[in-house]
Amino acid sequence: MTSLRATSHRLFAVLVTVFSAVAALLLVPAPPAAAAGVVEVTGFGSNPGALRMFRYVPDGLPAGRPVVVVLHGCTQNAAGYGTGSGWTELADRWGFSVVLPQQTSANNASACFNWFQTGDTARGQGEAASIAQMTDRQLADVSGDPARVYVTGLSAGGGMTAVMMAAYPEKFAAGGVVAGLPYGCAQAAGSPYVCMYVGATQTPRQWGDRVRAARPGYGGPWPVLTVLQGTADYTVKPVNMEDLMRQWTDVHGADQSADTSDTVAGHPHRVYRDPAGKAVVETYAITGMGHGQPVDPGAAATQCGTAGAYLLDVDLCAAYRLGHGWGLG
Repeated sequence: MTSLRATSHRLFAVLVTVFSAVAALLLVPAPPAAAAGVVEVTGFGSNPGALRMFRYVPDGLPAGRPVVVVLHGCTQNAAGYGTGSGWTELADRWGFSVVLPQQTSANNASACFNWFQTGDTARGQGEAASIAQMTDRQLADVSGDPARVYVTGLSAGGGMTAVMMAAYPEKFAAGGVVAGLPYGCAQAAGSPYVCMYVGATQTPRQWGDRVRAARPGYGGPWPVLTVLQGTADYTVKPVNMEDLMRQWTDVHGADQSADTSDTVAGHPHRVYRDPAGKAVVETYAITGMGHGQPVDPGAAATQCGTAGAYLLDVDLCAAYRLGHGWGLG
């Protein structure tokens, strides 16, 4: 009898331990929902440029928010550039979605967008048309604000940014070219390499005419432009920033004299205004920087990005400057 009673006590103790453990597990809060990530989207259109579409949509993003199209540079990929440049971080912070087109090796062995190929830079054709289709798909899927769509990119992605602004000006409120090229520069210079390393000899009117010819009959409004360029960039020479300024001030009917000249984070900054006083072109000359995307890693309000290959820590985050200038945050 004593033995039976002892066994019952031991069994009860075991059961108490088991139930206590189960109760403790039930009281543990559920893990948070998985954070948003970069995901691929297929079937976004006829895709004549044979590109891939990725995107980043913050969890719980409401309808009516801006969309930013972010174009990587050569040797990069969509997710790596979108994250490293700081754009996905800012999307979470400020509440917008990001379209991340990706080049394929079949199109370009170095993963460069073909900003210099006429078949990829004309409205309704090639890579430009594919990026336009991605933009439309994103607006539809997230119920984005079509009046607040922006495009930006680095190097070849910067060249393709100028393409999208010229060929599809009605889709974009503004563009940000980082170490990129004016629209039609390869044709004006006779070679993409001459454009990159030397530049093209064009008047502002000739530059502007190239943009106007990309969308015949279009009367505006035109996207406003911001350019960021390293002064020690030997891959895309700084003359290309000056040519971009000449091209887009002419498109907007502005002169080529800066209305504001100051410094931001120690770097020369210029603003060019149209006759109505609207800022239509803005330039940042990043002193001593080579070829790459300016980033400024850290937790401060103006900081973003992660240093890496072609992601250069110069105490100024290009994504922040662009997004803040566009009124995203």
